[in-house]
Amino acid sequence: MKFDIITIFPEIFDSYLQESLIDRALKKGLIKIKIHNLRKWTIDRHQTVDDRPYGGGIGMVMKVEPIYRAVTALKKSKVKSQKSKVKIILFSPRGKKFNQKMAYQFSKFDQLIFICGRYEGVDERVAKYIADETISIGDYVLMGGELPAMVVIETIARLIPGVLGKPQLLKERVPALPGRAGRGFVEYPQYTRPEIFKPQKGKKWQVPKVLLSGDHKEITEWRRKRKKIIEK
Repeated sequence: MKFDIITIFPEIFDSYLQESLIDRALKKGLIKIKIHNLRKWTIDRHQTVDDRPYGGGIGMVMKVEPIYRAVTALKKSKVKSQKSKVKIILFSPRGKKFNQKMAYQFSKFDQLIFICGRYEGVDERVAKYIADETISIGDYVLMGGELPAMVVIETIARLIPGVLGKPQLLKERVPALPGRAGRGFVEYPQYTRPEIFKPQKGKKWQVPKVLLSGDHKEITEWRRKRKKIIEK
């Protein structure tokens, strides 16, 4: 899978792409991530990407023209086959709330193009005519779309075979849901050594005894009662 990210602050991603499983997945060729500076697609000498909003108001709005040129260029350079599935995503507080179900859907695409807004917002014509979907990662406002892009990349990347290293790491937490079609992502409480941790005198934080019992049936039942299902 290829991720193309359009931003005016490309350096924000430098550290993120050089760490942990994302870095390994890139080196193995399991995913491709390209960061594109939007200013590359401006046509004036000042590389202008924003302007004052029509109707007045505080702040600046990102222009539709350079974003259109950027997306058009990236779609033309898409992965090999003309049948490749491409999706264009704009990040905005006004978008649909991102969830695990969307992550599974997006993981089936060959190329995802992310548009990271900044300033007061993005010209609405980007959402209306260019983006296939407008996404939010929560009911709050950030300074730009770069952090949401990282969140979405990480959520999708871990679903790609080989990225997590051991397939059972993902398989274990995606069992069939009883009584309904489809599957869900399961999380339950986890513990590791020491068995007893004493943060202060008189206090004792202990691992639940059932997890130390070796009784796999009891452990499975304990986890079942405490699991949280995130719909796929």
